[in-house]
Amino acid sequence: MSTRKKLFSGIFVLAVLGAGVLIVQQANRGSRAESQKTASAVPVTVAAVVAKTMPVRLVAIGNVEPFTTVSIKARVDGQLLSVKFKEGDEVRQGAVLFEIDSRPFAASLRQAQANLLKDKALLDRATEQEKRYKDLLAKNFISPDAYEQVRTNTATAAATVSADEAAIENAKLSLEYCTIRSPVTGYAGRIQIQQGNLVKANDTNPLVVINQIVPVYASFSVPEQNIADIRKYQADGELKVQAGFANSTHPMAAGKLSFIDNSADATTGTIKLKAEFPNTDKALWPGQFVNVVLTLYEQKDAIVAPSAAVQSGPTGQYVYIMKPDMTVELRNIKIARAEGDDTVVAGGLQPGDQVVTVGQLRLAPGTKVNPGKAQTS
Repeated sequence: MSTRKKLFSGIFVLAVLGAGVLIVQQANRGSRAESQKTASAVPVTVAAVVAKTMPVRLVAIGNVEPFTTVSIKARVDGQLLSVKFKEGDEVRQGAVLFEIDSRPFAASLRQAQANLLKDKALLDRATEQEKRYKDLLAKNFISPDAYEQVRTNTATAAATVSADEAAIENAKLSLEYCTIRSPVTGYAGRIQIQQGNLVKANDTNPLVVINQIVPVYASFSVPEQNIADIRKYQADGELKVQAGFANSTHPMAAGKLSFIDNSADATTGTIKLKAEFPNTDKALWPGQFVNVVLTLYEQKDAIVAPSAAVQSGPTGQYVYIMKPDMTVELRNIKIARAEGDDTVVAGGLQPGDQVVTVGQLRLAPGTKVNPGKAQTS
């Protein structure tokens, strides 16, 4: 009896041990299956679609232009005695630029002043003579014709004095023109005529050209079909414009739209605009090419997805959407515009959608994904 009990006990122990081994084997197989399932998921990077305010902008290539360009020319003939600046210098408004020999004009002024003194003396004599003749006319001692002759002489002397005074003013102006001053604050270009040369009044070539760059303009062109929107939003308020250089770390300069041309260019289908920038840091220089961004308005609650998520296919643009079960869905979308790293979507996405931004090349509809950080190499 005891032997049979021992036999049953042994069988029972072996059965328990076998069941335990079976459970462990099943657990190991489940763990391996889960690992294989996880390993088969494609690693990707995802980002959420959001709704936010985005600017509606026009982008163009522009050219920096000086606010004012002044060609400095002589207004009198003479010898250039001195140049008071160096090429490329910043010159202030009213600063002396050139000196022309003023001695001939000073002499002309003294001559005009002497003529004035002489003719004033003649006028005084004619005035006294007119008074005497007027009394004689009242007493009928002279004829009216004799009095009219004296009165005419007085008027002639007065006119001569006025002409002398005008000649003095003209001589003073000529003398003043011998000192050429800058009419604006700006930067001087190359000096065209050197010291010692003779200069002519209003010569074809200027002595120097001065460009005012504070403030400064940037001119650019946009397609003519945009003019209606530009004028519409400009009527609501000042339109902001930014200008900067490609691949530059310097912040873009901020300005405002100041000019819309009165006609479009029929050959290019564009219309010319001009923006004004304070340019106090003098970052913009005449002749430079800049990227210009004209902001029309701010669009509220725009549907925005990362530009890296947008792919192009035979049917247009699309993105991969990660669903809650960690599989992806290909979804065609409609693009409104791109704003740098963001793309404004006109249809196909909703805020909260999870779009794949890295790893799309290994995906197909229904592919299992692992939303970690995908390898970009």
